[in-house]
Amino acid sequence: MELFEEALDYLKDENVAVEPVTPGLLEEVFTDDGFLQSPMRTESFSLPEVGIRHVSKARNTSEDMLERRLVVLRGILNSEELYLNELETMLIPMKPLKATAGTSQPVLSCEEIQTVFFQVPELLALHRDFYQGLKARLEGAMELNEGLGSELHQGAFQGVSTEEVQEQGLVAEQGKSHHLLTVGDLFQKLVSQLATYRGYIDNYESAVEVVRRCTQSDPRFRTLAESMRARKGSDSSKSEYTFEALLYKPLDRVTKTTLVLHDLLSHTPPEHHDAPLLQEALRISSSFLSGLNETSQCKKAVTLSKGMRRQLMHDGFVVCLCENGRSLRHLFLYTDLLLCVKLKGGSLGRHCQYRYCWHMPLFGLRVRWAGEEEHLPDTQQRISCMKAKMYQLRQAVRQQRRGLHSRFVDRIHKKLQECELWLLTHSPNLSLDLHSTSGKSHTLLMSSLYELEEWREPIDRLIRENTETVPPDLLTLTNSCVKLRMTQQPHLESLQSGNADQSLCGTLSVVVHSACGLQEPACMWVRVEVDGFDFFSIREQTHSSLSSLEPQWNQEISFQVDGAKNLRVVCITQLENCPEDMVVGRGSVKLDPAITKKWKKLHLSMAQLDLTLSVKYLPHPLDPPSSTLTQQLPVFCVPIGVVAQQEGVLVPHVVRSCVKEVERRGLEEEGIYRTSGSAKEIQLLKHSFNTNLREALKGVRSAEINVVSGTLKLYFRDLPEPLVPADLYQSLKKALDLPDLASKQSALLHVLELCPNANRNTLLYLLHHLRRVSEKVEVNKMSVMNLATVFGPSLLRPPAPRLDISEEVVVQVQVVYFYLQCNDLPTPLTSLPLDTEDEQDTIM
Repeated sequence: MELFEEALDYLKDENVAVEPVTPGLLEEVFTDDGFLQSPMRTESFSLPEVGIRHVSKARNTSEDMLERRLVVLRGILNSEELYLNELETMLIPMKPLKATAGTSQPVLSCEEIQTVFFQVPELLALHRDFYQGLKARLEGAMELNEGLGSELHQGAFQGVSTEEVQEQGLVAEQGKSHHLLTVGDLFQKLVSQLATYRGYIDNYESAVEVVRRCTQSDPRFRTLAESMRARKGSDSSKSEYTFEALLYKPLDRVTKTTLVLHDLLSHTPPEHHDAPLLQEALRISSSFLSGLNETSQCKKAVTLSKGMRRQLMHDGFVVCLCENGRSLRHLFLYTDLLLCVKLKGGSLGRHCQYRYCWHMPLFGLRVRWAGEEEHLPDTQQRISCMKAKMYQLRQAVRQQRRGLHSRFVDRIHKKLQECELWLLTHSPNLSLDLHSTSGKSHTLLMSSLYELEEWREPIDRLIRENTETVPPDLLTLTNSCVKLRMTQQPHLESLQSGNADQSLCGTLSVVVHSACGLQEPACMWVRVEVDGFDFFSIREQTHSSLSSLEPQWNQEISFQVDGAKNLRVVCITQLENCPEDMVVGRGSVKLDPAITKKWKKLHLSMAQLDLTLSVKYLPHPLDPPSSTLTQQLPVFCVPIGVVAQQEGVLVPHVVRSCVKEVERRGLEEEGIYRTSGSAKEIQLLKHSFNTNLREALKGVRSAEINVVSGTLKLYFRDLPEPLVPADLYQSLKKALDLPDLASKQSALLHVLELCPNANRNTLLYLLHHLRRVSEKVEVNKMSVMNLATVFGPSLLRPPAPRLDISEEVVVQVQVVYFYLQCNDLPTPLTSLPLDTEDEQDTIM
């Protein structure tokens, strides 16, 4: 009860109005002994004695603060464990209550269950993540201290006086181990998600009302609500609560957060790495608490002149493209406008202000994803050099941390942050164009399509809801950003000082298999992204599928990753009558370093769409990235086995993309594959495939269909070795001479099996396509014989040219014609088969 009064005093000192709480409720909530032993009351703890007596008298204030800081952190960990037990106890009856909701005599209805347990699972996940992270850090610090202590007691300093030990630096090393214990990022992550509590606070009164009403009306629920038992701590003893008392625990906890940060910051030396992080976390927590006296709808709101509320929906750092180049800006999305501001003065953890840049009303706003732009060669070269420099700094940080040279590490760490910030500003190339009814326009640049959708999706939704524009008070609105913001700084991997064992470093392979759940047939491609340091390419995409309700790819993508923790996918459709691509689903997967050696199949549910993919992780040290521009290897005039190997497939992308485009819009084109396209445009498309596969795939969709078919024919003609190897020509010729049809078929199929994997599967892929073309012969006028005549000379050639080519052409045409007529033609594989997939997960 004393701690609660202390919290009230703090809120009053901060000029925050606090509503009185029902005395009966307070008696229920604050009667357990565990609460009275709060870790935030540090004076209640007795500091442990140090290993060397009397050394504490000679310690400086910083070392003493670090000792007390460690005690505070241990108390916070114990308090978190108690709180987790309380949340878990609150959730115990949720499953049986849901089971009875569908019966004839439910204890609670589905709506009442949703009201009572609203946001509780999310709070449990949030604090469990915080608890596990804090526990791992503290255990690591304790192991280091025990190692240092063992040196003393095992005779390393036997017979040495206290003063000599101090001169030897043992105490300094123990203090250094405490100084290296960083938890500021954990607290920043915790307070950055305090918005989870907003929904709970808004719903609290409704939940209490349901509990009270059902307790009075239903004896079954009364028995449940009045006998909730939770473990008090490590001694496994049980403490009894009422349901209503447990519901109040999160409200109490969110008040504790600020007090915890005050206490921890007061025992953290100013020069400690955590100091600015904890100051910023305290600022966010205080800002959150300062809004608790307002109604739930006003937590992120600014009052408008008409008495309406302007609520903050989303904020974050983006790159704005302007006349002077690129600028990193803080963007705020309110219910009726977008506000772009620039941080002015101050630094991390200190007082700061925002300077107004521009704003755009959402009413009438047009938002367009302008696609992906290519960097200029000079810019791309600078980006490559910066990535190489970041890699070197990252390796230096890792090496120096092992030696505990903290000052040198801090200098390298600062340099790494500067490089990453430069890259964050200059590497984004995904454009989001904004156009207002007044004629103003702005362009936002982002690196991640997943991040872009996190902005575009709520903007589009709010645009549909806005029917008028209320002129904003720009000064008030800009000044309110410091109080309302929930994103404190740009996301830099160098600031994420989490456990390296929980992230990936090595090769992450992803195979995108298929999707289902589309409402209408569409071509689809999938964008795959991973987080972590951007030393290498961490964003790739599949080729476009055929128009289908269940598109398939079976395409493998590999990433070189460092610090990766999350895999994100975005599914994009290409509709026939829609000129712009449309995002139909996005989702993320938390990466587990235990995913090694074998492929693990995942089913990712995204709204109405389900995506199937497989992942595999191979940990290993990374080679340095190249500081020079990497040129894409050419595709044309290269052996097909080489192209297939460099793309990690069995059928090259150039073949699949052209075939799929012909099947999408060319099956009914008269004379397809016989009518020639523009030679100039075919050469341009060929150049695109040789230099930029991504642009080539876009070009295939917009090119005239006879240009696409001509490009496919040119690819097979330009192969240095024909698709059917020349050394098999005589075997095919002999097979055609066999009089028995069954023997001829068996011999020709046997020769097909002798082809290398890439050649055989590409030929089968093409043959199945040509059979589908021939099925439309009444429209396109391309019979099986016509298609065999067109493709025969390109697919099969003798070892040496002959003077009389008439016999050669007959063999070429007859072989292709026979294969097209064969009913037992094998099914091709487009990608390499995977290892055993004995694990499957469904991710919602």
